[in-house]
Amino acid sequence: MELMKRNIHMDCQKCKASTQITMEGDINISDSRPDAHKLIMDKGNLDIEEVKVSDDHVNVKGKLCFQVLYLTEEEKRDMAGMDGNIPFEEQIYMEGVRSGDDVLLEWDIEDLTVGLINSRKLSVQALVMLCATCEELCDEETAVDLSCDEPVEYRKKTLDIAAMVMRKKDIFRVKEEVEIPGSFPNIFSLIWWDISPVNVEFKMLADKIAVQGEIKAFFLYRGEGEEERICHYETTLPFSGSVDCMGAEEGMIPEIRYVAEVKEAQARPDFDGEERVITFELCLNLDICAYEEEQLSLLSDVYGVVKEISVSEREANFRKLFAKCSGKTKISEHFKVEEGAKIGKILHSSAKLQISDKEIVENGIEISGAIHLHVLYENMAEESYGMIKESIPFDYVLEADGISEHCVFTLSGDVEQMAVSVIDSDEIDVKCVLFFRTNIYRKWTEKIVEQVTATELDGEKMSALPGIAVYMVRDGESLWDIGKRYYVPVASLMQMNNLASDEVKAGDRILIVKNV
Repeated sequence: MELMKRNIHMDCQKCKASTQITMEGDINISDSRPDAHKLIMDKGNLDIEEVKVSDDHVNVKGKLCFQVLYLTEEEKRDMAGMDGNIPFEEQIYMEGVRSGDDVLLEWDIEDLTVGLINSRKLSVQALVMLCATCEELCDEETAVDLSCDEPVEYRKKTLDIAAMVMRKKDIFRVKEEVEIPGSFPNIFSLIWWDISPVNVEFKMLADKIAVQGEIKAFFLYRGEGEEERICHYETTLPFSGSVDCMGAEEGMIPEIRYVAEVKEAQARPDFDGEERVITFELCLNLDICAYEEEQLSLLSDVYGVVKEISVSEREANFRKLFAKCSGKTKISEHFKVEEGAKIGKILHSSAKLQISDKEIVENGIEISGAIHLHVLYENMAEESYGMIKESIPFDYVLEADGISEHCVFTLSGDVEQMAVSVIDSDEIDVKCVLFFRTNIYRKWTEKIVEQVTATELDGEKMSALPGIAVYMVRDGESLWDIGKRYYVPVASLMQMNNLASDEVKAGDRILIVKNV
């Protein structure tokens, strides 16, 4: 007697740990840059150079990269930009992780503060959250059939499951060129840029993953000419492409996380030799996971007719796709500029969505966090520039009927739309549309057959059974339960009782004739 088994790939979280670190440093403004009078805008990014895993520890090495836009001390109050970095090395205690394990590292700059110490020196402080997760592929060896030379009765049950079929890392690169419109002056030098992907979507195809989305790009530059006036240009670029992925198939469920990295933007000449083209490369570092929905027919029980069959079982973990949900919410707020400033025109606005908490509630997922807003404007009071840097908190319930504590989910969110308008000279109105999407999976444990053993029948036990009997079905009993108790095949019971199916109900009378 042999069990026919099949491996079902399921992912499970082996261990997880997070830590909050503070980075700080005093950074000198390079000699090639003018003196600083006032800071306008800043942004930061984490460049992870190495993730080294050892027993119970994960060592992370990298640097905090930042860019700063500031007003110069010159009489004209011109603008200038500079960048820099602060290296760091942090060890995360992660009980259970072992050397050689694959660890996914996620990070978030929760706060970045840049201050001006003097005209040649900056103070940079950042609060960074590092979260390390070790997920491993668990093979559930599941009995799906039985090979036996002797007559036995066995039955199966069908499960709808989502099995993991792929786990890998890759990089998707987008190289783009932006040509400044003809009404703008040529580029003398780039001062600042803000390039970010939005509305990124992934789709599984045959041996590849299709990627599409949009790039929001903002460029601040000094124009050619005697005045070298400050110019700005903003545009949105669609992009699409694919990543080779052997084994991918259409219909698979992608669970793909990405971190965007922008290579340095550079100006180059157009066909006429004029500096009017800006080139840049955007890299999406992908953590790819894919599931496939399937029906699994597994062995659920066995009993003997001419021999005693003992069945040993164990619990196995399964998951299936419960729902795909998405939703939108609107938030709005008014903000005032600093005292003495006067808004002339909005030059650029950007928003970063930060999710601080997500929790399963009745029929939904409660999401809370904040929108971190940067608005660059012309300050007419000083004939210079100013920045509004504010946060808008939000709380939203993404509807998901039937969700329970037995569910797990992946959640992504974007600032889908944002509009910033001037109310009067010292106040702006901000309206945002937030878009959230999630795949929800239901997790459960199922008893599966691990081993079957055949032994000779107990003669005394068989003698105690009647040779013929009429049995009244009790509540909750099935024809299988009756056949197993009396060592009679289900087909024989159906034939003796002229039953078209194996369905019975409480109170039915079943004729039983001993088979052995």
